[in-house]
Order: sequence, then C-alpha cells, then structure tokens
Amino acid sequence: MVMMELEALGKERIKKTYISNGAIEPLFGVATGAMKPIAKKIKKNQTLADQLYATGNYDAMYFAGVIADPMKMTESDFQRWIDAAYFYMLSDFVVAVTLAETEFAQDVADKWIASGEELKMSAGWSCYCWLLGNRPDTEFITSKISGMLDQVKNTIHNSPDRTKSAMNNFVYTVGISYLPQHDKAVETAKAIGPVEIRRDKKKNSILLASENIQKDVDRGLLGFKRKHVRC
Repeated sequence: MVMMELEALGKERIKKTYISNGAIEPLFGVATGAMKPIAKKIKKNQTLADQLYATGNYDAMYFAGVIADPMKMTESDFQRWIDAAYFYMLSDFVVAVTLAETEFAQDVADKWIASGEELKMSAGWSCYCWLLGNRPDTEFITSKISGMLDQVKNTIHNSPDRTKSAMNNFVYTVGISYLPQHDKAVETAKAIGPVEIRRDKKKNSILLASENIQKDVDRGLLGFKRKHVRC
C-alpha cells in the first residue's frame, strides 16, 4: 500500500533532480514534503521501515528513515542500512540522521569514520553534525571534538569528495553549535581554506567553512541547536 501511495506522488521533474544527485532506479521522484501525510498516518513503524528500506527504491528508503523507530534499531541494523546506502542522500540524510537519535550514535559513527570507505566516513562525520546541532554541549567530550578537528585539518584535502563535504560541514557545525570548541573550529576552518568538491557532469564546487561560520555568527546563530534531528 505504501509503495503504491509513494508511486502516485512521484513527479518526473523531481525524479530527474534526484538522479542528477546520484539516485538510481528504481525511484518515483517524491518530494519529501509530500510524504508527510503518509508519515502522519503511519507514525513510527520499524518493521515497515525495514521492509521499505530493503526494496532498494530511493523514495521508499528515504521514507523508511522518516518512520523508523531508532530506539528499536540495533548497531547491526544500522550496519545493514549503511551497507545499502549507495549515495550521500541516503548515507548522510537517512542513515546518519536516524543513527543520531540513538544512545550508541557516537560509537557507531566513530567506527564508520575509521572505516576508510567514502560513504561510511561521510555518514559518520554527518552523524556528528546532527548530534552537535541537537544535543547539549555537555554530552560531548571536549578533547575528543578537538582531536576530530585536528583530524579534519590533517586529512580533509586527501579524503574522498563526499567525505570532504561532511568533514567541512563538521567544522562548520562545531563552530556554530558546540561553544567549547568554537574558537578552534574557526582556526581550523581558516587553516583548511577552500575545499574543492568534484561533481560528475557539473562544475566543481568550493566549500569555505570559515565564511559560513562567520555569516551565521553575524546572524546571531552562535550556539544554535535544533529541537529535533528528524523533521
């Protein structure tokens, strides 16, 4: 039933956009906002989430993250999900987001960062972004976050592109959302400088964490925390 409902919401224009970002068939092209009425009806349902994620259909996999119940997921469940996440919109915006609502998020994210695999590393760094942007500063060990900033400074330019992007976002997130390491994040961002991300069939993009941190400081967002990780 859910697959039929998702298919009915598909739009060719959105499908083309998802494909241009790395999605592959099968997919319907459903706008995330259009999924909300179905999600409201279903609420959390981990059994259904696992079934939908296993279809390999991008829209179904994304929707699985919307209705997942992280409290019922184990580390092996997340391992299965990350193994099936074939591009960054799944690894960083479905798996990492869902993981960020668990008590073991940092442990799993640390393993993924150390894996040497592009999308696992990307998901690990992204998970920390979701965590730092939502949880109180007291839930993190300052020296650990400091060491992670050093790791980014020393390795970002030699990392795979998707990992680069997530690492850059980590520096920005620490700079805005984790006050104990704000100053070091600013220093790290300046030391890193421009980060170039190669894009297939598109112009390469340049990321500059230092500018983004300063812009949001000027907007009064220093110390910003989200109320919820998942929308």
